Amino acid sequence: MKEIKAFVRPNKVYDIVSRLKEAGFENVTISEAEGTGKFQDEKAFVSLTFTITDSKIAKLEMVVKKKDVDTIVHIISKYGKTPNPGDGIIYISDVEKAYRVKTGLKNGE
Repeated sequence: MKEIKAFVRPNKVYDIVSRLKEAGFENVTISEAEGTGKFQDEKAFVSLTFTITDSKIAKLEMVVKKKDVDTIVHIISKYGKTPNPGDGIIYISDVEKAYRVKTGLKNGE
């Protein structure tokens, strides 16, 4: 299994998640976040909570089968991009094990 973490513009979340659902990927965790990076939006501000951030972002997280990674990355990239710099980044990590909270069983058991 693989974990996908994508940091994207908040105004692109609806499009991305809608397309993921249409493609059969319904389990997505979405979080609001703040970040800083090489690109600084002209609408950026100094956060009252975190003094070093300059941009609102959204974080999408999914744990998926290895064979689905390319499809999901394609959807996030296609529907998350804009003509402007600073559209975000996608990370892929290995998931060694996953357990269901309710049963304690490993995923797939």
